[in-house]
Amino acid sequence: MNWQTVILITIVILFTGCIFLVQYYYRTRLHNEISRAQRSERIKTVFMANVSHALRMPLNAIINDSKKMLDHDGMDRKQMVPVIENINQHGKQLLYFISQLLELSSFDSNMNTFTMIEVNLAELMASYRREAQRDAGANVDVVVRSPLSPHCKGTLDTNLMYQLMTHLLHNALVHTQEGTVTIDYDYQENGLRIEVIDTGDGEAQDFQTNFAMQMQSSDSLTLFNQRSGLGLSICKSIVEGLHGTIELKSEKGKGTHVTVWIPCKMRDMKKGLVK
Repeated sequence: MNWQTVILITIVILFTGCIFLVQYYYRTRLHNEISRAQRSERIKTVFMANVSHALRMPLNAIINDSKKMLDHDGMDRKQMVPVIENINQHGKQLLYFISQLLELSSFDSNMNTFTMIEVNLAELMASYRREAQRDAGANVDVVVRSPLSPHCKGTLDTNLMYQLMTHLLHNALVHTQEGTVTIDYDYQENGLRIEVIDTGDGEAQDFQTNFAMQMQSSDSLTLFNQRSGLGLSICKSIVEGLHGTIELKSEKGKGTHVTVWIPCKMRDMKKGLVK
C-alpha cells in the first residue's frame, strides 16, 4: 500500500466521521425539539384541565355576592359592607391569579435569556422583607437572617429573583395569620441558598408528598393543591430555568419550610474577603 492510498483512506475515514458527527448532532437536536414539543403540549393539557377551578371559585363568589346586593335593594350600609368586602377580596384573588397566568405565558420565550447583574444581597433581601411586611397581617413579623457580610454581593437576574421571592413570601403570608416569616440566605456549594420559613398553619402530609412528586415530574404546571394557586409552580419553573433546586417541608399546624438553591457567583461574603 503506497502513501497515496493511505492518504486517500485517511481522507475517506475523516469525511465519513464528519458526516456521522453532523448526522448525530442534527438527530440529537431533532430529538430534543420533539421532546420539548411533546412536553409543552402535555403541560398545556394539564394546565387547561386544572385551571378552570381556580378561576371559577372567585368569579362565582363575585357573581353570587353582587346578585345578593341586587336582590336586596333595601340593604343598609351595615349589611352591605361585609358583602362588598367579600367581593373585593375575591376580586383581588382573581387579579393575582390572572397575573400568575401572564407570568407563565412568558416563561417559554424568556427563560433562556437572563440579565445577570451584581447586587448587594443584604439590600436585596431587605427590599423583599419590606414589601412582604407591608402585606403581612398585624400579628406577623417578617425578618431576614444571614451569616454573610452585609457587604456580600451576588450576580443574579433580579427580575426572576423578584418573581421567585414574591411568590414564596405570598404563599407563606397566606398561611400565616400569626407568628413569623423568616428569609434566611447563605452561601452553599458555589451558589445562593434561600430559605423561607413560616410559623403558619402548614400543610397536610399529602400536600408535601404531592409537591415532592411534582418536583420530579415534567408536568411542572400541575395544580396539585388549589390553595397554593400557581405560585409554587411558577417558583419551580424559575428555579429550574436557573438550574437550581427547590424543596418543601411542611407540617400541619406548625408551618412550612421552603429551601431554594441556585448557582450564583458571590464575593465579599465574610469580612469583606472575596471567595
